[in-house]
Amino acid sequence: MRNVDKREIALSYLNLQTPKENRGNILVFFIVALDLIGLLPLLAYPYAWDYFIAAIFPVVIIHLWAILYIVDPYRFEKSYYLFLGVYGYINTYVYFLATQKLMYAHLNLTSPIPFIMGVILYGGLLIGFNVFNVKALYSGLYAKLHKNGSKVNVSPIIAFSGVGYFLAQLIMSLVYSESFIIVLIVSLLSLLAIVTAFF
Repeated sequence: MRNVDKREIALSYLNLQTPKENRGNILVFFIVALDLIGLLPLLAYPYAWDYFIAAIFPVVIIHLWAILYIVDPYRFEKSYYLFLGVYGYINTYVYFLATQKLMYAHLNLTSPIPFIMGVILYGGLLIGFNVFNVKALYSGLYAKLHKNGSKVNVSPIIAFSGVGYFLAQLIMSLVYSESFIIVLIVSLLSLLAIVTAFF
């Protein structure tokens, strides 16, 4: 990593959006991405209490934290990106739980292999994107993006880790099931987990 001024790094990361845009993002991210797409499969029939309990506590905490940014986004502007990072972890975690619930409750899987592979891939996805974010931050990529809005070339390793996570979930679903709709939903949730892991 090249030697970059810490103030320049902080400003390139913290000044990407206005507080008004932050408020709008929170409303869309929470209502659509977390509540509808993440929690709705956990509430679907057959109801699996364990998955819902595992998801509800972090979801409630992040919802309570989000109230700060909806009520007074200008006052809490500097902590928004910390909040967004935690939100990304929680949303990706909820998607992971939703894919596991769909595979085990809807497809009646009994083998622990999809769960173990899912945990390994989920951890690898989050670690891979965090490494990418740190490298992009300290290499000046965020500063360059903020200054001229140029296209970002995503590292092939990061792209392959995300695609690998999606393909692994798809393959595990196809190997262990015959239900195409559930496989499609698991695949789409896995793709969305790639996006939320980037936060």
